[in-house]
Amino acid sequence: MFCRRSGSLFLAALLCCFCFPCTSIAVGLPNNGWRLQFSDIVTKAKVLSKRPFEDHAPHLSDALRNMSYDQWRGIRFKPGLSLWRTDHFSAQFFHLGFLYQQPVVINYIDRKGTHKVAFSPDLFQYADKELKKAADGGGFAGFRIHYPLNTPAYADELAVFLGASYFRALARGQVYGMSARGLAIDTAQDTGEEMPFFSEFWIVHPSPWAKSITIYALLDSQSVTGAYRFIVQPGTQTIMKVNSELFFRRSVKTIGIAPLNSMFFYGENSDFRPNDFRPEVHDSDGLLEHLASGEWIWHPLVNPSKLLINAFSGKPLGFGLLQRDIDFDHYQDLEARYDLRPSVWVRPQNDWGKGHLELIQIPADTEYNDNIVAFWAPQRSFQKGDRLKYAYTLSWFTDNRSLVPLGHVHATRIVRKAQTVMFIIDFDGDKFKRIIKKITPVPDVWIGQGAHLTDLQSYKNDATGGWRLVLHVQLDAEPPSLLGVPVQKPAIELRAFLKDKASALSETWSYTYLP
Repeated sequence: MFCRRSGSLFLAALLCCFCFPCTSIAVGLPNNGWRLQFSDIVTKAKVLSKRPFEDHAPHLSDALRNMSYDQWRGIRFKPGLSLWRTDHFSAQFFHLGFLYQQPVVINYIDRKGTHKVAFSPDLFQYADKELKKAADGGGFAGFRIHYPLNTPAYADELAVFLGASYFRALARGQVYGMSARGLAIDTAQDTGEEMPFFSEFWIVHPSPWAKSITIYALLDSQSVTGAYRFIVQPGTQTIMKVNSELFFRRSVKTIGIAPLNSMFFYGENSDFRPNDFRPEVHDSDGLLEHLASGEWIWHPLVNPSKLLINAFSGKPLGFGLLQRDIDFDHYQDLEARYDLRPSVWVRPQNDWGKGHLELIQIPADTEYNDNIVAFWAPQRSFQKGDRLKYAYTLSWFTDNRSLVPLGHVHATRIVRKAQTVMFIIDFDGDKFKRIIKKITPVPDVWIGQGAHLTDLQSYKNDATGGWRLVLHVQLDAEPPSLLGVPVQKPAIELRAFLKDKASALSETWSYTYLP
């Protein structure tokens, strides 16, 4: 696509052709020559929230609005025109079209002030020459940051901001997988989801050899405006420090803070498998939560037969969607490389108040749509004029199981036989394996309504050195039908962990089973 991730000023000629100073950048912002601060974006969001929402939908030509994915992919930014192309950090830009029809304003900040990047079709190469003619009057859909992440000789893609309030990043040795969002509003509500979007960005020019880059963003929607600051630090783990301030235009029932989006098509715990040579297909395989109580909870993901929503109570010290299984042999996909997809961990940096962690799992019949959403849902509703501040870090990393100090769930497998279901849970971990050489773990199991435990096996896994727990669960009898229509059984909740007397030796395995 376009060249979005590099790091030095345009050449003088390019500055003349493609960029121009903004003499006044929107409401409440200082004139060119002032080094913009996060507080300026906060002021802009606050002022904007007091105005009626304006639909930013552009009047795109039919050619741009109706282009196919392949046509959009055929529009590529010219790398030689990258912003700061000779620096460690550089930037390239995405063209409007296909699914990306919301234009965004992109600015950059340097010692001379704040400058707007002007759109021109000459910034792009078009595989379809007719699309270049239709691009006049178009704009940018987003941008990407480049950085020599894997080798000093090449500026890899590091982070992408594209579509609504979506963004994603990479750590060393990874390929793109799951995404994050700035904010979720009324997700999975009967009224329908509202999709906020980043309408404007400001990319701060890093100093030479800087280890991080700062990006400001303005969020807008029918109900909420917001100011965001992202400080992106690439490495073996790529860290994003996020600060946000939200302003409410009108009342909102539910919001999701630090929302994560991923895909789970099928895995080792799935009954469903298409006619496919690949053993597993997913960007993430579980939700992990660390509570202030000290408990770690691992909830394997599923591709449910109906919409499935879980709420996890307790104050979180962190949560995330993880790709724990990083064994290529378990995927056998040389193109998608699901074994190289990132895990993402959210760590709150201020008090988020009362609420719960929410996991939404949506039925999916392909691997091409995200069907997993996780976020922190505040307990309260919000009214016009409310103001909120949230600070957190996002860590994009390859899961090596070192995040959890206890024994972790290595695998979950399920066998169904009529009204009996067998759950095979393997626990692993270097420290855990040393401990169980000296003591025998005691299983602690809880089964919710709709089923009961008939047998329990707990023994050492001689192949891995870990521990295996096998639960034999009997489903309750079928409920009577109503007027000849079968009554669907409710979901069954299960929990299990290993302990030594009163001390937990493992994280808690949590599962929602749909009969």
